[in-house]
Amino acid sequence: MSDSRSGFTITEVMIAVVILGIGVLALAGGAAAATRMLGQGQRTTNAAAVGAARLERLRRAANATNPRCSSGSFASGNATTNNVTEAWTVPTTGIARTVLEVITYKKYNGTITDTLATIVSCAT
Repeated sequence: MSDSRSGFTITEVMIAVVILGIGVLALAGGAAAATRMLGQGQRTTNAAAVGAARLERLRRAANATNPRCSSGSFASGNATTNNVTEAWTVPTTGIARTVLEVITYKKYNGTITDTLATIVSCAT
């Protein structure tokens, strides 16, 4: 009579558990990186929206007066909105003025500074 048993040895089971554990750790690391990137994308989108809104307010202020660009609201300044620090520069002369908006916001391991620009026509 032969003694043939079916099943796995303890060594095979331990190797399978180690391989499974490595796979689960890789998935967890990937999920953490994806979450971090999603958060950074949200912060970048928020900062871009804040900057674009500021440029639009400046553009409206420039067009609200006659002659154009003579409004007191169409001037350089700075502010902090929704955890985004803004500093904008408005030239005081010229028919076409290049308005610069520098936005600074937090990154998961530091800060990021971006610059937005638009040209505002001051010709009547």
